[in-house]
Amino acid sequence: MDRYVTGAVIRALREQKKMTQEELASRIFVSAKAVSKWETGQGFPDISLIEPLSRALDISVIELLSGEHIKNTNIASNMAKSKFYVCPVCANVIHATGEAMVSCCGIVLPPLEAEASDREHSISIEAVEDEYYITLTHSMSKEHYISFLAAVSDHGIQLCKLYPEEHAEARFKRNRVKRILAYCNRHGLFEIKL
Repeated sequence: MDRYVTGAVIRALREQKKMTQEELASRIFVSAKAVSKWETGQGFPDISLIEPLSRALDISVIELLSGEHIKNTNIASNMAKSKFYVCPVCANVIHATGEAMVSCCGIVLPPLEAEASDREHSISIEAVEDEYYITLTHSMSKEHYISFLAAVSDHGIQLCKLYPEEHAEARFKRNRVKRILAYCNRHGLFEIKL
């Protein structure tokens, strides 16, 4: 049963919705006996039932398959709780303002954890009029480079996507910026708090 959706997850979500096995079964057009088998680990839903099952349980397909129900309590979209995700396949950069279940190229992505800027990933900040000019003296080869720079304020983010064989630099408006982030494709996310 652990190959994908577990019976324990189905049961817990069904009970949270205060549904009986019969009610869930009628919503996805299967028998109550089928739901009982899934919940007791004696079988599992056919792949064609995953989407209707996720709708009936009011959860995303990704959350259902992973067994994690993400409940975002960050209703006010506090930018200080921003999370960044980077796809290792296509290098897509995704930003969320709170807890999220993010996938790209068929992979569920973990949120990046920022470390303090170190010697190899030293972020230089120069104030120029109403902007910050950000630079890094970092390799920008095709194999090892800074993928993006970001400035996070209490009301938004500014993001600059970088590419190999360019300079690791960006300009951001200074307006209430709280931290500067740099993402190295080999070593992860680094930050400086202002």
